[in-house]
Amino acid sequence: MRIVLYQPEIPQNTGNIIRLCANTGAQLSLIEPLGFNMDEKSLRRAGLDYHAQARWQRYVDWTAFRASNQKTLRRVIGFSTKGQGYYHEHVFSFEDVLLFGPETRGLPDEIMADCDVLLRVPMRSYSRSLNLSNTVAIVLYEALRQQAFPNMLS
Repeated sequence: MRIVLYQPEIPQNTGNIIRLCANTGAQLSLIEPLGFNMDEKSLRRAGLDYHAQARWQRYVDWTAFRASNQKTLRRVIGFSTKGQGYYHEHVFSFEDVLLFGPETRGLPDEIMADCDVLLRVPMRSYSRSLNLSNTVAIVLYEALRQQAFPNMLS
């Protein structure tokens, strides 16, 4: 599976997601501009020593990501508080791209419009959002559960 972070802003979240990807085998794509430098101490600390084990790439923008991956992108599933469906009701495929927006503003309208599906994580009605790395973990583990945790169970 592939996790895509569109313009992530908080290095600790990205570090946690790098660690998550290393431990699950998910591929990570980072869409610039990033709100931090990749050699920031907080990014390294959150990712511990998992950076070398994670498969990840950076892209200059959304257009470059789409162009570089046009032959392999099956379905882009965006996640937003504006999503119409819930992640736990969705049937995921191993080839899905799971797209998440920046922490302070979420996915912009033009990127949401480019998604095949737009989903959300249930929250109380007065809540604004969940932490990005928590949301990615919730969604990724549901998608992997549906695939019987490929290459994860021994």
